[in-house]
Amino acid sequence: MSQENNQAQAEAQQELAEEGATASAEVTGNEAEDKNEQTEQSKAEQNENEHEAADEMAALKAEELIKRVKEAQEKADENWDIALRAKAEMDNVRRRTEKEIANARKFGIEKLANELLPVKDSMEMGIKAVKEIENQDDVTAKILEGMDMTLNMMSAAMEKVGIEEIAPEVGDVFNPEFHQAMSMQEVEGAKSNTIVSAFQKGYTLNDRLMRPAMVMVAK
Repeated sequence: MSQENNQAQAEAQQELAEEGATASAEVTGNEAEDKNEQTEQSKAEQNENEHEAADEMAALKAEELIKRVKEAQEKADENWDIALRAKAEMDNVRRRTEKEIANARKFGIEKLANELLPVKDSMEMGIKAVKEIENQDDVTAKILEGMDMTLNMMSAAMEKVGIEEIAPEVGDVFNPEFHQAMSMQEVEGAKSNTIVSAFQKGYTLNDRLMRPAMVMVAK
């Protein structure tokens, strides 16, 4: 009887041991599964964090790239404006230089021309005075001929360098741009603001007034 009881106790203890082992195995399995789930979740979170960090880095790089592109564009625009201003200034300098050179060519002789005008006036008055002499002899005629030739040569030379006469005639309309009225008189038969007498010729140098013609104008 005692033997049977011992056997029964042994069997019960074995069953309890087997049940404990089974429970322990189940607990270990559950813990392993939980651990695997935690590991997978951790990996997922790590991957998500890595993706977020990569996205943030990419966004920062894109912003930095856009910023640098904008800065480069602004610098290029600034340099372009500087280049345009420099070109405009160079064009202005070139035009001014060309104008100054052209004016020097056109009006470089103005001082000399102004010195020649009184000489020409004197020659014309001298020729006019000689022509008014009655009963001219051969010598006077030859002198007059020589003076005429000299005057013609001088006039031709002046025309070649751009000096033109302003020689108003009686009846011409008074032009204040080229004529200077020495006096105004009422003249019978003359229209108002017309020239009735010319005292002295005027001159232009390449269309620029050097000296106006001196005239008398009808009221």
